[in-house]
Amino acid sequence: MRRFSLIGRLGSDDKSKINLVQTDSEVFEIDFLDGDLRMGFGIGHALDQLASLGLQPSERGIDLVVLAALVNAGDTRVSRKSNAQDGWTREIDLYVPMSASAAWSANTRSIEAMLRFLTGDRWRVFIRDRTKRTKTLVVAPKRLAIDGLTKVSLLSGGLDSLVGAIDLLSVGERPLFVSHYWDSETAKAQAYVLDRLETRFGQEAFKSLRVRLGFDKHHLTTGETENTQRGRSFLFYSLATLAASAIDGRTTVDIPENGLIALNVPLDPLRFGALSTRTAHPHFIASMQKLLDALALDVELNNPYRHMTKGEMVANCADKILLEKIVANSMSCSSPAKARYKKLSPRHCGYCVPCLIRRASLEVGLDGDDMTPYLVEDLKGHVLASDQPEGEHVRSFQLMAKRIKAKPDLAKILVHKPGPLHDEPDATPDYADVFRRGVLEVAELLKGVRARPGG
Repeated sequence: MRRFSLIGRLGSDDKSKINLVQTDSEVFEIDFLDGDLRMGFGIGHALDQLASLGLQPSERGIDLVVLAALVNAGDTRVSRKSNAQDGWTREIDLYVPMSASAAWSANTRSIEAMLRFLTGDRWRVFIRDRTKRTKTLVVAPKRLAIDGLTKVSLLSGGLDSLVGAIDLLSVGERPLFVSHYWDSETAKAQAYVLDRLETRFGQEAFKSLRVRLGFDKHHLTTGETENTQRGRSFLFYSLATLAASAIDGRTTVDIPENGLIALNVPLDPLRFGALSTRTAHPHFIASMQKLLDALALDVELNNPYRHMTKGEMVANCADKILLEKIVANSMSCSSPAKARYKKLSPRHCGYCVPCLIRRASLEVGLDGDDMTPYLVEDLKGHVLASDQPEGEHVRSFQLMAKRIKAKPDLAKILVHKPGPLHDEPDATPDYADVFRRGVLEVAELLKGVRARPGG
């Protein structure tokens, strides 16, 4: 097992000696600044896009994105298999240059706990001052600020964020949509959704910020990769916070995610703990909110769909005609590239957890009118092998539904498995109920679907 130390640098004059806490760790440096004081790795492009809208974010917002980028670097370029004694938990130290080092240093323990909950790894965060030359990194606005932006909303290119966008625009909100991508399929889905929304609601109905931020072998030469990417939501939320910090007054960031996937209760013991993502888990959102408040970032995180199933989101969408027209090109699958193994174009696999929840939601909300191309088009076409990916999650959902039908109150216990719900104790019954309804929603889709070991 190896510990990694990632050192963030800001330009050629950032040469301060770093006193490593773990002297035998693998050390990698990432310089976020070029010779013209322009931020790299997509951050500079984000700042330029905001400046083109007449928006100037706060320096603490930039600090947050630099921290999140370092987390992303460690999360995607340090292999769990190669560096974790238990096959999962990595140990990563981050050394981060900040504009408000005292404020950040006072919150490092809470940051470490939040990241541990999110990714399952052991993180340590060490703060130091930016250099004198880099005290200010914001890009000056290139025009008068865009008037009338009412909030920020995440737009991932998935079905939930599509419903969220349609709902906002249909009631006259004027959002700034924030998207993060790395792979081409996600980028295509985001671009398509934004284009369709502009066609329907008009060029001035919203603005968008799209950021490609990530690290490959040329940026971080660890010789390793990791595809679990449990820390990506921290980067996504941080980019949205950066944007929100540029809007006057307390600004809400919407995180459109259905309650079933937000809770992500393990369907069976093999998916317990860090093996289930916590991207929009209520405890992670609450922890992130506490950090933003402690840093005096006037931003409020909100998941307006936290007590709704995906099917309920679709059924109650403010413009179902538009949704039906464009939903097939949204992207929900956890790994659409699977199709390439069968020499097909990238598409939804149709059998991972997000795909099953998606298919069930369209069955409920659009009366089964689902034109999405799936690798497995007909779940009832043959017996699925439950010991293979095509049937593993189908069988898990079926078994969970059987347990919930037999003992409905079991939901009140199971919702606590992925993480604590004490941040909003009065809402626990609502979370239990949305979990129960969500599981039964998928169970309806799987009626008549056969899954057993060996197919």
